[in-house]
Amino acid sequence: MEKATATSTSCPSTPRWNIDRPFLTGRFHQETKGTSRLADTKGFSMGLSSHGLERPIGYYNAAVQELIVIDDLLSAMVGIEGRYISIRRVRGKEDHISFQVDASMDLAIQELAKRMFPLCESYLLIDQFVESRSQFKNGLVNHAFAAALKALLLDYQAMVAQLEHQFRLGRLSIQGLWFYCQPMMGSMQALSIVIQKASANNFTGSSVLNLLQSQAKAMAGDNAVRSLLEKMTQCASNAYLSILERWVYEGVIDDPYGEFFIAENKSLQKESLTQDYDAKYWRQRYSLKEGIPSFLANIAGTILTTGKYLNVMRECGHNVQVPASENYKLTIFGSNHHYLECIKAAYDFASSELLNLIKEKYDLMGKLRSIKHYLLLDQGDFLVHFMDIARDELTKKFDEISVEKLQSLLDLALRTTAAAVDPCHEDLTCCVERSSLLKRLSTLKDLEVRTVSDGNDLAEPLNITGLETFSLSYKVEWPLSIVISRKALAKYQLIFRFLFRCKHVDRQLCGAWQVHQGVRALNMHGTAISRSSLICRSMLKFINSLLHYLTFEVLEPNWHVMHNRLQTAKSIDEVIQYHDLFLDKCLRECLLLLPELLKKVERLQSLCLQYAAATQWLISSSIGIPKLEEHSKSSRPSRMLTMTTENTSVTDSILKFEREFNAELQSLGPILSNSSQAEPYLTHLAQWILGVGHDQ
Repeated sequence: MEKATATSTSCPSTPRWNIDRPFLTGRFHQETKGTSRLADTKGFSMGLSSHGLERPIGYYNAAVQELIVIDDLLSAMVGIEGRYISIRRVRGKEDHISFQVDASMDLAIQELAKRMFPLCESYLLIDQFVESRSQFKNGLVNHAFAAALKALLLDYQAMVAQLEHQFRLGRLSIQGLWFYCQPMMGSMQALSIVIQKASANNFTGSSVLNLLQSQAKAMAGDNAVRSLLEKMTQCASNAYLSILERWVYEGVIDDPYGEFFIAENKSLQKESLTQDYDAKYWRQRYSLKEGIPSFLANIAGTILTTGKYLNVMRECGHNVQVPASENYKLTIFGSNHHYLECIKAAYDFASSELLNLIKEKYDLMGKLRSIKHYLLLDQGDFLVHFMDIARDELTKKFDEISVEKLQSLLDLALRTTAAAVDPCHEDLTCCVERSSLLKRLSTLKDLEVRTVSDGNDLAEPLNITGLETFSLSYKVEWPLSIVISRKALAKYQLIFRFLFRCKHVDRQLCGAWQVHQGVRALNMHGTAISRSSLICRSMLKFINSLLHYLTFEVLEPNWHVMHNRLQTAKSIDEVIQYHDLFLDKCLRECLLLLPELLKKVERLQSLCLQYAAATQWLISSSIGIPKLEEHSKSSRPSRMLTMTTENTSVTDSILKFEREFNAELQSLGPILSNSSQAEPYLTHLAQWILGVGHDQ
């Protein structure tokens, strides 16, 4: 889960006059008067009222005291001081409230009165919480909770009014008052505990809901209290579920107070998917925050994904049809878990809609097939033509190459080959990298590239040309850039550069082989040319074996696996996962994540290119040299000496290529054999390569 800090939300401030003028709120009834008649700490026996001298309650007989105390208790139950019952507050501690009685009161009546004080204290705490949490800054959940408490207090006040009516009719004793108030005691005290915890920790949003739920579970043995707390949880959660409903049905975060558990990072734009290799748009544009409600914890990821999918469709201009049925309303939750079914249905709807949109309207599979044709050389006829017409430009140093000229030549090759019928061929562009393939691989830290023991092996070649740095790219628009991102394209380009290098080596060796075939009619058996022909055949077999492995044993099988998986994918995240898995597996099996092997292969390719470049000289120098068995039959020693010298020079060059090629090939064999134990896919390549070595 991604951690994200909620941004500070701007909300209206509570007017000062709501605090400066307490008569507007009713708190003036609860304020302790500075000149209270009960201010004397010695039992109030000599207390003075602001209206004059008043006798202590002990002056009256028990029957009169009971009537006075009932009247005072009815006032205390709604937070108002009586004549002989006072409210004590601790300055700076709003939740520390206590009630005190005149010490001269009859002990029996005093004991009954004190039983009622917890209910009076709970009422004051709840009333104070309602007033403070109704301010804007406390958020929608606190507003809804405070409104539910206020409705409860209205019922409570109605009960007090009914008791007062009975008292006025002379039908209420203090024992009767205690009897009628007992059912409310547990509920009010449970609520006061909740609000004390909420106030002490300044809870908002999901923290309030979690607190209410945990307290409800803790009261499992008291059905009345548990039902009340569940009712409060339901009321408080309605505001939260309204935010959730807009997110899972519209993909909109309507969260003015930052209470929702999903955060939006507006600094991340969708354009970054095609520009930034490490683009974080899809993973971090919307992310989970801390403080997820406990009843949504197991499905939070599904909720996040549902809104993300809806957002993609909205940004594509696609009309998202929100289910209109009342059964889909997320306004309540309970033991039937109906809200979970609604969220699952919303996820299924958003997932299938987005998947159909990307597959059908934006033709994802068509784009992937087009990329396969060009970057994985599935249809390489355009590349052959391009390499022919762009040979002069590609042999220049990478910083001297004109990319515009290469692009025009690429367009020409595309228009004059079978690629012209592909409607996506215009999205293909060319580019020239600034570093070699090995160097580029070492800069991509997220790839699991094995470390090389000798760091110098990755040193940049001094003179790298366009043949080593040329690459193709592909224009991908939103929303396909979610799947074919800049990172995915970079992986395609790595594979293309390796294949392009192999194709170039193969073409050069084919040219050398044609030169050999041109002098075949001269009957050069036994000369240096026949030896050179064998080397050329071995090199061609090596590079053809490598190309066969890369295309028919890595790319094609993995492509078919990915294609079948994409047909059965249920969501766009599964599509991304299968596509990334395909690319990572191809990179690994194409040796691109094994620098030691890749370095050996590149060394063999360099030897092949050097040999192909020297072939013309070797052939021209060898023509006219007699067969090795005819040396002894020559009648002119001087002529014999000259030809032997020339033949020795050519033969030494050929033998040097042969030794170096065989040495590199033989050193590659054990590495492949050992690596194939940990990487089974190398077994086939090892068989091919070792087969080439045994032919020598």
